[in-house]
Amino acid sequence: MGTDLMKLATRQAVKQKFAQSVAFMQQTRNLSLSFLYGHSIIPYRLGLVFLLVVGLCSCGSLTSSGLNGTNFRIGTNVTPIREIKPEQDNQATVYIQGKVEKKAPLMKQWAYEISDSTGKIWVVTNQKNLTEGAQVVIKGKVRYRSIPLAGKELGEVYLEEE
Repeated sequence: MGTDLMKLATRQAVKQKFAQSVAFMQQTRNLSLSFLYGHSIIPYRLGLVFLLVVGLCSCGSLTSSGLNGTNFRIGTNVTPIREIKPEQDNQATVYIQGKVEKKAPLMKQWAYEISDSTGKIWVVTNQKNLTEGAQVVIKGKVRYRSIPLAGKELGEVYLEEE
């Protein structure tokens, strides 16, 4: 009989704990629902719509080429042309922003002279559709071509578009 009494007491304790758990879950559910009903959900939806629109707008510039027309990139570290020196490492990558002054055809590429308020530099690229006077932003590697002539160095710094 003692074991039957123990089993009965255990069952009653389990039922009581279960009932307490169910009551607690119901109270928690009522609290969370009252919180939602007490506050308007409209600001949350507006915030979500705002984030989606900003995300979509920022993804639109990912497909644009760095040398195309009037694509100015906000937040890009643009280097003034006068700061590009022949001593720079040939692996340095820079962004320049300026106006196409001249263009010259090469064998399978094109060269464009780009100027900003600080100077001018030639850019070698595969693109052939840039027009003189166009504003551009270009990403390229700094290159230097040495041209020794009569004991003088007449070399030139240029960019090779990446």
